[in-house]
This record gives sequence, structure tokens and C-alpha cells, in this order.
Amino acid sequence: MNLNKDYWEERYASNNLGWDIGYVSTPLKEYIDQIENKNLKILVPGVGNGYEVVYLYNSGFKNIHVIDLARQPLDKIKAEIPEIPASQLISGDFFDLEIQDFDLILEQTFFCALNPELRKNYVQKMLQLLKPGGRLAGLLFDFPLSLNGPPFGGSPKEYEELFSPTFTINVLERAINSIPPRKDKELFFIFEK
Repeated sequence: MNLNKDYWEERYASNNLGWDIGYVSTPLKEYIDQIENKNLKILVPGVGNGYEVVYLYNSGFKNIHVIDLARQPLDKIKAEIPEIPASQLISGDFFDLEIQDFDLILEQTFFCALNPELRKNYVQKMLQLLKPGGRLAGLLFDFPLSLNGPPFGGSPKEYEELFSPTFTINVLERAINSIPPRKDKELFFIFEK
């Protein structure tokens, strides 16, 4: 399966968005609510319909950058936040992103949508994009990895092996506030560069 721009554009065009819950997920909302510094430079990769971005923006965070292969999510965010600069809505491949020095990168269903063969590349790209002390935080799925995706699963053990050589694992635990369909299938994490 080729998870390219055409694949994702078709998913949006046909409204085949099984991962889309229609609002910011509770674990991310509660995490965002704890962040006091509204000046953080934030990236949301594979932004999808951008509920987290709209929530961040309405909560006072303005230095938010998003990237997605598909154009539809970026158009939706621009329609909901007309004042967001176009330069912060990036249409393209995450692995080609050159902007750096992010304070925070929020992970919500992007990692699990990538071909599992790209996971080591994901870790290296996150290292490149974050400034020293920057954080990668959000949710990872906790169900057996299979080739029947996306979404592709994973396990705490796999994530520790993948991230611990280059990140400090501050938090990696079962999300206690997942929505009912994802209960016991999500891990909340905070990894620090």
C-alpha cells in the first residue's frame, strides 16, 4: 500500500476518516490546558482535521505550524482560523520539513498512520525538528502491530526501544482519559530531546 498524497487525498474526498473523532481528544486537551507558556513554537504533523490546532489557537497559542500531505485538512484549518498565517499551514511531506527549533511537537494519530518501516526515520526527524529540551508529546496506540493499517499499532516496549536511545522518556503510560472506543488502546507520552 502506498500511503502517498493521492491515498490521503482520496481518504478525505470519500470521508473515509475512521480515526477522526470530531473534536480534540481528551488526553491532548488536558495536556494543552496545563501548558502555561503560550509563546511556544508548536508543530502538529499529519494534522488531519486539526481539532488540536483550533483548540490551541483558541487557547492563546499562535505560533502553531502544521503539515499534512493532503490539502483538505489545511483548507479546513484556514477556514476555521482565517487569521492563521498561510506560512504556518504547510502542504507537504513531513520528512521534507526544514523548519526547526520547535519547543513542542504534538502527536495525534500521525505516527500510527505512517508505514512502520518509517518509524526510525520518524525518530530522527523529530530530533532534527526539536530544539534542545524540546518535547514530543501526545498519544501512541497500544495494540499489536500488524500490516493491516493504517492505523498501525505498537507497544510500550517497542516505543521504549525506538525512542530511548535519543530521547528522555518522561512519561509513557496508559491514557486514563481516552474516549470509550480507544480505552486501554492509547498511551500518553512525553519524550524530551
